[in-house]
Amino acid sequence: MIAISLAEDTPTQPAQNMSDKITKTDAEWKQQLTPAQYHILREKGTERAGSGEYAANHDKGIYKCAACAKELFSSETKFESGTGWPSFYQPIAKEAVTEETDRKFFMKRTEVLCARCGGHLGHVFNDGPQPTGLRYCMNSVAMKLEKAQ
Repeated sequence: MIAISLAEDTPTQPAQNMSDKITKTDAEWKQQLTPAQYHILREKGTERAGSGEYAANHDKGIYKCAACAKELFSSETKFESGTGWPSFYQPIAKEAVTEETDRKFFMKRTEVLCARCGGHLGHVFNDGPQPTGLRYCMNSVAMKLEKAQ
C-alpha cells in the first residue's frame, strides 16, 4: 500500500534530480501550449466537468503531462468518480507530482502540480477508493494519454 498525505501549508518537495526540472518563460509556454493547455497548466484554470476527453476514457496506458511529457498516472489507477473529471487513486510514482495548499474560492484544497514543470494538473481529495482513499481529480487538458500497445 502506498501512503500519500495531503499537503498542509507548505509545498511537498520530493527529492529529485534538479536537472529534471523544466523552467520556461510565459512566452515560451504560450508558444508551446494550446490556449486551453496554457490556461489550465500555467494559469491554474479548470475545465468544465464532463468536457475533458479523458473523463470517461477507458483506454489503457500512461497519462503524461501535456507540457513536459512527465509520466504522471497509470490507467491502472484510474476510476469512475462521477465528478466529470478523470480521477486516479495514486500517481505513477510519488515523485511524479508535488502538492501545494490552494486557498482560492474561500476554501482550502490540495493542488496537484507536475513535479518537472510545475504545471497545474488538478486537486487531490480524501474521498477516493482503496488502497489509498485518495481521489486525484485531474484536468484532461493538462495530460496526454500514451496508449498501451
